[in-house]
Amino acid sequence: MNTALLLIILIPLVEIYLFIKIGSQIGAFNTISLILLTALLGIWYARYEGFNTLKSGISQLMKNEVPLYEMVSGAALALAALMLILPGFATDLIGLLLIFPLSRKLILGKFANKYSKKNKQHNNEYIDGESEEIDDKNKK
Repeated sequence: MNTALLLIILIPLVEIYLFIKIGSQIGAFNTISLILLTALLGIWYARYEGFNTLKSGISQLMKNEVPLYEMVSGAALALAALMLILPGFATDLIGLLLIFPLSRKLILGKFANKYSKKNKQHNNEYIDGESEEIDDKNKK
């Protein structure tokens, strides 16, 4: 089964389960208030961290360095903001983990290690070939 399809099915099921469990413990109004509060705080903090990432990226550019981590971190912050806007406790947890710099570094580090190992395996493949220069004048 496709991973995206699986996520589209599983995420709402997990969120509904958590809404029912948490709502039965703290009440419907408190559950809705908590969801709205986490969305607002998450958006505010994502904006704050986004500006910090932008400042860091600009300083990297001024040093003539490629701000690779800042670009990936900015994309992770955009994903975190989206997760926080979506109503639900599981998506809020994922969004909060992506917003905080320490947990974001750990998560991005895991993905970087995973993909760098794959790239190292593929970088050792070389294709040998020969080339020949063709003159357009000699074709006639």
